[in-house]
Amino acid sequence: MKCPVCNFTDSRVLDSRPAQDGASIKRRRECPSCGKRFTTYEVIDTVPIAVVKRDGRREFFDKHKLTVGIERACQKRPVSAADIAADIETELQNSIVTEISSMDIGEMVLQRLKEVDIVSYIRFASVYREFQDMDSFVEEINRLGKKGRRRAATRSAGDKND
Repeated sequence: MKCPVCNFTDSRVLDSRPAQDGASIKRRRECPSCGKRFTTYEVIDTVPIAVVKRDGRREFFDKHKLTVGIERACQKRPVSAADIAADIETELQNSIVTEISSMDIGEMVLQRLKEVDIVSYIRFASVYREFQDMDSFVEEINRLGKKGRRRAATRSAGDKND
């Protein structure tokens, strides 16, 4: 590691410790030439993921943009938008894809919101699926209601068999 003071091309590591919840390593270093100490951070190099927008444009995945979109849907609801965005980012980083459509990311968000909070799910779906009128809302709510009744009926039938 090059010294930021004298540009000597070597340095000695004095201390290493995890930083940013284990996402990086903080190292205290000392330059053997000038004796100055400095700090470096070592992070995992990730492959950038391109997001293909509806209009065909491509841009790099931005966790902050995803979090802001989820936060709007979860406003005043007991849901952590940051956790959902981090979960999706981790899933994308662990996959082998280098390009994903914004529609697929939207479906990933909807799946997670449906599991944790139906109100947030409906809010996000209204923007993501571009509901144009009240009928679109009612249709989505009815669809959710039918699935919920089927799940409840299946659970009740399972309870009777026990």
